[in-house]
Amino acid sequence: MSDRHHAGIRVGLGLTSVITLAAIASFIYTPYDPLAMDVAARLQGPSTLHLLGTDHYGRDLLSRMLVGAVTSLSVGVAAVLIALGAGLGLGMLAGHGGGWLDEGLMRLMDALYGFPAVLSALLIAAVAGPGTGVTMVAIGVASIPIFARLTRGEVLKLRTEEFVLAGRALGAGDLALLGRHILPNCIPPLVIQSTAAVPLAILAEAGLSYLGLGTQPPHPSWGLMLKEAQTFLPVDPWLSILPGTGIAITVLGFNLLGDGLRGRFNSGRAI
Repeated sequence: MSDRHHAGIRVGLGLTSVITLAAIASFIYTPYDPLAMDVAARLQGPSTLHLLGTDHYGRDLLSRMLVGAVTSLSVGVAAVLIALGAGLGLGMLAGHGGGWLDEGLMRLMDALYGFPAVLSALLIAAVAGPGTGVTMVAIGVASIPIFARLTRGEVLKLRTEEFVLAGRALGAGDLALLGRHILPNCIPPLVIQSTAAVPLAILAEAGLSYLGLGTQPPHPSWGLMLKEAQTFLPVDPWLSILPGTGIAITVLGFNLLGDGLRGRFNSGRAI
């Protein structure tokens, strides 16, 4: 593996660790109640009382950034887990079953892929109402085809490998072949895809919250904070810089981590 990939993994781990630790810290301590309003202290800059300043309602921005990290990470990770679980099962079923089953499932994935996360959220919100849970499900469902197609491709490639053919010759059934031989070899590319999907899910959450379909006020979300800050952009751009920076750092960290893992995986396969 090249030094560039080593550096990417280190930097990516560093950035994602900082965001993750900040999110964990919010469960233990925040300087102020992130929902508490203090109109007399509205739109203040960074100070000893409020290290990152206050928003237009006088709420402490540091506290809201910390809790907002929880929202972004939880939605990103939960959405990817939904997509990974469903995509893994459907992809293995299609790749190993073949024939009409493979064709039918892949056409279903094509149809599902035609519905972007925003449209899925609109449809689900019409039934269940907007919220963080709706965002998780909408983004997860929209991402299922990516994992399903990746898993199917790996299964199609692996099922003709000698170790799989040898297992079948020794009498191993379909479930044993999938669980003991094929699934473990699908994990590396799925992990890499997951690290690439998390930042996309975080961006989608920010977009949906910005549109009013995700996290609902007054609960903190980086996307919602951006939406609230746009009115005060000429007066106090700091309100939008903070959540924008949080999103950028998180996305950059996961992208660098995924790129580094992809380089390491490809180097290992080349060897």
